[in-house]
Amino acid sequence: MHFLLPIIFILIAGFLFAKVEIEIEGPYGWAEKLPTWKLSKEHIVSKVFFGGRPATGYHIWAVSFLFFFIHIIYLFLPLSFAVELRLISLFILFWVVEDFFWFVFNPAFGLKNFRKDKIWWHKDNWWRIAPRDYFIFLPLGFFLYFASFFVG
Repeated sequence: MHFLLPIIFILIAGFLFAKVEIEIEGPYGWAEKLPTWKLSKEHIVSKVFFGGRPATGYHIWAVSFLFFFIHIIYLFLPLSFAVELRLISLFILFWVVEDFFWFVFNPAFGLKNFRKDKIWWHKDNWWRIAPRDYFIFLPLGFFLYFASFFVG
């Protein structure tokens, strides 16, 4: 049961934030129609932090806020490498789940439109059935989570 609780939490949090983003973005993903600044996909920030998708003010602030917020736990616990690995792993897994749920629950997309030709911001990074990020970050998130139990 101890293993299931973080997964249940990630699924619920991913669903809730996906619904927030659907309300904000509507049918236009990757802040396409939002009044926010955007960097080119060639910009170093876009390449390093967003896999070649254009970095936007919306995404940078949303990611930064959530990364900061998950560290609220340190108001109650001492700083710990194991806890930090768990936080980072859950943060990574959250974003993969949230991204997928954005498509599943967005009336403008749905699972039927979860395809390379329908999603311009994932098009250059699509591997067979899903974005490359899913194949990289799901295993990385689980690895970091399990590794966190073996560090001091």
